[in-house]
Amino acid sequence: MKKFVAFSLVLAIGLMVAVSAVSADKEKEEVAATCPVSGKAINPDATVDYKGGKVYFCCPNCPKAFKKDPAKFANKANHQLVLTGQAKQVACPIAGKPTKDATKIDVGGVGVTFCCNGCRGKASKAEDQVAFLFNDKAFAKAYEVAAEEEK
Repeated sequence: MKKFVAFSLVLAIGLMVAVSAVSADKEKEEVAATCPVSGKAINPDATVDYKGGKVYFCCPNCPKAFKKDPAKFANKANHQLVLTGQAKQVACPIAGKPTKDATKIDVGGVGVTFCCNGCRGKASKAEDQVAFLFNDKAFAKAYEVAAEEEK
């Protein structure tokens, strides 16, 4: 009887792990990333290496525009790196300090946290939150692109 209970417990735990792995894969597939140049749905075959990650585009022409003037599209490309899980937030994008979960807001499908409600308020009032929180300066302060093994 003890062997049956132990076997059932191991089987149940294995099933829970498998279901959560499938759910995590499904969440990754459902990420609504858009092309930083056109705003259209991405094509996984049209990419450019950027800041240690890959930025996805809708077609083979958009990477050309991106490479010609990456600064023009940096805010959206940085946002896409976080949205696709290639970059993780490590600090407040405004102050560069450790963040608090209670300050979290959603910015284009990305949960962004801040060091205080003052920074959260500034971000909430920003006319273009993506430009405000994912510009190159904020990105350098607050985000790290995961190493290839971590992705």
